[in-house]
Amino acid sequence: MAFTATDVKTLREMTGVGMMDCKKALTATEGDMDKAVEWLREKGMAAATKKAGRIAAEGMAYAAVIDGVGVVVEVNAETDFVGKNEKFQEFVKGIAATVAKCNPADLDGLMACKYMDGDVTVEQQQQEMVLVIGENIKVRRFDRFEGGFSVPYIHAGGKIAVLVNLNVEGGIDATEIGKDVAMQIAALNPRFWDKSMVTQDILDEEKKIMLVQMESDPKMASKPAQVKEKIVMGKLNKFYSENCLLQQEFVKDGDFTVEKYMADAAKKLGGSVKFVKAVRFEKGEGIEKKKEDFAAEIASMIK
Repeated sequence: MAFTATDVKTLREMTGVGMMDCKKALTATEGDMDKAVEWLREKGMAAATKKAGRIAAEGMAYAAVIDGVGVVVEVNAETDFVGKNEKFQEFVKGIAATVAKCNPADLDGLMACKYMDGDVTVEQQQQEMVLVIGENIKVRRFDRFEGGFSVPYIHAGGKIAVLVNLNVEGGIDATEIGKDVAMQIAALNPRFWDKSMVTQDILDEEKKIMLVQMESDPKMASKPAQVKEKIVMGKLNKFYSENCLLQQEFVKDGDFTVEKYMADAAKKLGGSVKFVKAVRFEKGEGIEKKKEDFAAEIASMIK
């Protein structure tokens, strides 16, 4: 019985097993879907299949510079305990090394890359980790900076990972500057890197909110329109200082903004540094974690 690419996709959705293994299963069973599922189970992939649907919101965020390439990745597991597992941590570092070497275009491309230049793909190695560790393991996302001067920072053992990319001139070592900026990003999680990134629609929305607030205040409502406009402009400067990295107050020294700190620190070293871009990954952000009701679980077991 022949099978199609749609059949392979369907089997993958049914089992959570990788595309290549699904194709092998359908080939071996002549396209019989039920037999293909059984074939995968017989080959020891049942554990991975069973765990594939479970929520993985823990794990580790990791950043590094590998052979001059900046990489940041997030790999998830089901429990915080696994995030401290040495084998899991080595897997995460292997993912980062693969991203640096393979330069995948997206997550699907990464899963098809050879893990650490070995014989298995990242997807196959991920399945192996599920079997070895006994939890659902999932490579969630990555980013990669090639060129410029990248500085990694990992906070709280992998809760947050930040990768900062700088333009450095004058032959100086800007590692400390980059780390300070990365720590600022980890701590305050700014919405924008620079005020130039704030679009007009966002500014208009902020102005609208501020004007409504003033109209609700009896003391402010009676003020002339031009006075209100000046007040709004002053509040917008505060908006920039709270939401834009380079305009934020530098956490280590409140007398400087981040931008001024970078310029001053680089000048003391005899060069110049400009912020280019950054990525901040926080472990599990945006993933809805399962709420366990242990009382209900025990009650269901004794019925």
